[in-house]
Amino acid sequence: MSRLPLVFFGHGSPMVALEKSTLTRCWAGIAARIGKPRAILCISAHWLTDGTAVTAMPEPRTIHDFGAFPQALFDVRYPAPGDPDLALRVRELLSPMPVALDHGWGLDHGTWSVLVHAYPEADVPVVQLGMDLSKDPAAHWEVGRRLRPLRDEGVLIMGTGNIVHNLPAMDWNNPAAPPYDWADRFNAAMISAIAEDRPQVVIDFEALGEAAHLSVPTPDHFWPLLYVLGARHDREKAEFEADFIHHKSLGMASVLIGAS
Repeated sequence: MSRLPLVFFGHGSPMVALEKSTLTRCWAGIAARIGKPRAILCISAHWLTDGTAVTAMPEPRTIHDFGAFPQALFDVRYPAPGDPDLALRVRELLSPMPVALDHGWGLDHGTWSVLVHAYPEADVPVVQLGMDLSKDPAAHWEVGRRLRPLRDEGVLIMGTGNIVHNLPAMDWNNPAAPPYDWADRFNAAMISAIAEDRPQVVIDFEALGEAAHLSVPTPDHFWPLLYVLGARHDREKAEFEADFIHHKSLGMASVLIGAS
């Protein structure tokens, strides 16, 4: 079995699940290049946990973890199966770190709003990995590194979040407005570090000072990128899609690593 690539999807509003756009076609195109994996291990910005956890149910529910959206969005279901055996394999790879086998979460919108476009048939088993709130960026990267063997076992490691994610600063009325200078500088620095395979720069993102503080006011949407970079092998090529900043402070870049 050949080694699967890695992917980080820059996701936006959950409303993207109902859209057909350049962005959603980009996601479908990335999935087409990757091909159909045996299973997907997704690290979503929207599942933060006390300790590390992994979904272990055979039929994960579609979680509508938001409010004030049209009913059509609440009606969306992504009925992909789970993979309890993959959950056990994740726990094995991360041992002796404790990993809880979770039967209550499911697939949150950070996962399914992307997958409805990337793998619309919902026929690939999906497992989510929770991000331990107590870990620092280096520790999140290390978890990704320990999950590398999954790539040779038919499992797609996928992160969803945003390199730049400052909701209070967004200009909701002008999606195509030029980005803030700080957002542009931080995004460019991270894209450059990823392209040049300098993960320590990404791990130490806070060293960029005010630009980092404004671009990543909370780490939840940034951390999934660290898992993807941790699972990267040396000198694997990174490619970037939809590298633009939406509403002035929402970075939409997707990163595909190790594709042929």
